[in-house]
Amino acid sequence: MTQAPGELAAEYLTSLAHERNASPHTLRAYERELTAFASSLKQTSIRDVEHQHVRAYLATLYARGLSKASVARSLAAIRSWFRWLARHGHVEQSPAALVATPKLPKHLPRVPTLEEMNRSVDRAAEAETAAWPERDCVIFELLYGCGIRNAELVGLDLADIQWANEAILIRGKGRKERLVPLGDAAAAAIRSYLPVRAARLAAAKKESPALLLSMKLRGDGRLTTRSVGRIVKQIAIASGLSSDVHPHTLRHAFGTHMLEEGADLRAIQEMLGHERLSTTQRYTQLTSSHIEAVYDRTHPRAK
Repeated sequence: MTQAPGELAAEYLTSLAHERNASPHTLRAYERELTAFASSLKQTSIRDVEHQHVRAYLATLYARGLSKASVARSLAAIRSWFRWLARHGHVEQSPAALVATPKLPKHLPRVPTLEEMNRSVDRAAEAETAAWPERDCVIFELLYGCGIRNAELVGLDLADIQWANEAILIRGKGRKERLVPLGDAAAAAIRSYLPVRAARLAAAKKESPALLLSMKLRGDGRLTTRSVGRIVKQIAIASGLSSDVHPHTLRHAFGTHMLEEGADLRAIQEMLGHERLSTTQRYTQLTSSHIEAVYDRTHPRAK
């Protein structure tokens, strides 16, 4: 008996979780995309799905006002599912392979300057700006000083700080682990934060393995990615940055500023946890823009 598309989607998600160690974020996104697509197929057998079904579904996403980036993410999930279906003999070939990916506009993110980042980190340590200055200073020092992702930040435990090695153990995408250097400024911020953290836990009569705690200490007390986004935006705006700053902006700033100061691209790739060097090479585009601006402003033959 042929399985329904919804059942096959559920099997694929299970394989993603157990065989490929997909992150919770990826699993949630793929579940959302594939559940919606499977529902759109109604009574259609998975073997009867053609590229027209996929194109029709993408058209409904555009009709709902979704951006090209959102539609491209949905198509990526559908393609991945059909590759799995083909490998396991549920379909002969992927109909999604015949559907073109929406062309996305090429734009480079605006990266704060060194001065702007220093000002933001200083603001994070000020009581009138930050709700919990010691903690919020650690957030900025680790996002910008170590270049880690928001999800990696909130997933940090106290045990992940390797003081003797001056490094932090990071669990990245696909549960891959890497060590990133713990700079002096980040180490000092963590040392200032730890006694305050311990006092709050003691007052609440709670324990938590998490490095970064929420104000209300709900559950295991771990800070959420949404809260980090709100904290970063609030402090960034207070320091004069634009309202579109988010935690990933600080990661971009880390990579860009390291490259501008002469760091090796391969070393930056390792620290950022990029699987492909081509991902890291985007930062060369950012620094090229910076170099052109400096040239235009300072070289006598450019005026």
